[in-house]
Amino acid sequence: MNIGQGGDVRRMPAGLVALGLGGFGIGLTEFVIAGLLPQVSRDLGVSTAAAGWLISGYALSVAIGAILLTAATTRIHRKAVLVGLVALFVLGNLLSAVAPTYGVALLGRVVAALCHGSFFGIGSLVARRMVPPERASRAVAVMFAGLTVANVLGVPFGALVGERYGWRATFWAITGIGVLAVAAIAVCVPAWAGAVDEAHRPAGLRPQLRAFRSWQVWLTLAATALGYGGMFGAFSYIAYTFTEVTGFSSTDVAWLLVVYGSGLVIGNIAGGRAADRDRDRTLIASLAGLAVTLVAFGLLADGRVASVVLVFLMGVFGFASVPGMITRVTDAAGGAPLAASANVSASNVGNALGAWLGGLVISAGLGYTAPLYVGATVVAVGLAVMVVTTRTASPPPTGLDQAADHACPEHQHSTSR
Repeated sequence: MNIGQGGDVRRMPAGLVALGLGGFGIGLTEFVIAGLLPQVSRDLGVSTAAAGWLISGYALSVAIGAILLTAATTRIHRKAVLVGLVALFVLGNLLSAVAPTYGVALLGRVVAALCHGSFFGIGSLVARRMVPPERASRAVAVMFAGLTVANVLGVPFGALVGERYGWRATFWAITGIGVLAVAAIAVCVPAWAGAVDEAHRPAGLRPQLRAFRSWQVWLTLAATALGYGGMFGAFSYIAYTFTEVTGFSSTDVAWLLVVYGSGLVIGNIAGGRAADRDRDRTLIASLAGLAVTLVAFGLLADGRVASVVLVFLMGVFGFASVPGMITRVTDAAGGAPLAASANVSASNVGNALGAWLGGLVISAGLGYTAPLYVGATVVAVGLAVMVVTTRTASPPPTGLDQAADHACPEHQHSTSR
């Protein structure tokens, strides 16, 4: 099976679907908790602020685990690493499902989050090996499609299951999805996609760290953090914008978030296809579109129709850069897995920065549209960084994955499968 010519998906490698399923499960466990916090805090007898650490602790664990686990597994076959990471995800969600105390529930969240960054970082390298090199961004987009769909379904799914059967049932369901993902990756991801050309295999952590000598790597990571940070700074307080400025009721927020999530799905797919045609131009256009959308949202937030359209566009432009950013940073790093995982860490650092800045302007009494303008400013800085990055770029070094991709016989015959 393969991703067809011209950007349309005719047949998709089963291994990509398996990675997408893993991404869906990981995305669910990240987003679902937002709709469960009241139940969790009541059941475990903790304050809302303490329950909030089930979200904050997850994000911090993602940022740390992405680097540490990727570094620790550099000598292990990547398919085996992915299976192990999703198994760790299953363990973490199982702990949350059976947690007798808040401490155990928090531990489960931290354990589940450890796999997040490394899964998407290493998984993106495996995904792009399953298709010809000119379709690498689309392959990454397929894997991330699971994450974006989870963003659409996460909160409604968690709220529905949690309301009917209790919050623990939600984590049992996610655990089951994780078990399915482990089996799918083990069966469907071909061994050659996770292998590394022995002639270029990294000897350990030190050779991968040398990739970070490149300014292109650091500038792309900075653009990732700023782009994510600007969007997440606005998104973190979007419910208040809808209810306090636009005039929607609190019950409307759920379907408005589905609109936003639908934009993420479309942006991810469109961004992957566009990046395969002209990656740098796609990244610049995505960041510019996001900055303009956030400014327009701030100006038109008191209109219901405009708010619905703009929150959709916010999702489209916000995620259109994701596939291209990952392939760009890994190409600049010569295919080092640590760089791909660092990109996921950078996005989570940006998320934390954006949410903090958005909270500051609200606390300063600037109103619930202020995070939109702050987000636009942060994205504009990211756009400037991206422009500098593209103008100073030289041809990327030939890394192990690039060399292997072009030489891999499976790619030469993939269109016949």
